[in-house]
Amino acid sequence: MSEALTQGVRVQVRSQYVPERSTPDEDFYFFAYRVRVINEGEVPVKLISRHWIITDGTGHVEEVRGPGVVGAQPLLERGQAFEYTSACPLRTPVGTMHGTYQMLSADGEAFDAEIAPFTLAVPNAIN
Repeated sequence: MSEALTQGVRVQVRSQYVPERSTPDEDFYFFAYRVRVINEGEVPVKLISRHWIITDGTGHVEEVRGPGVVGAQPLLERGQAFEYTSACPLRTPVGTMHGTYQMLSADGEAFDAEIAPFTLAVPNAIN
């Protein structure tokens, strides 16, 4: 699991390999990841957009940007959490993801909440 805390916003991510959606013979590996965003700060914050950096085992980098997450731009009151599951296909059995969520606090401050790096790996691919 990866975890980062930025200006009162904690981001936790857990990933897993999904063998039933993968076809290794065709270099297609499917990973799901579960994200939990928790507002531990004093003021409400809204998740405006995301920026993911995905790196496969060959070093190929892909960036993904877009509004919100899973079609939502959640507003988190103090102490509230938002969880969602998403997925990422790779051409290699191992890779990494990290990035940021662009946040806006109720007092008008915009900031980037860090998403710490986490590994996408087929079980036993890393010894």
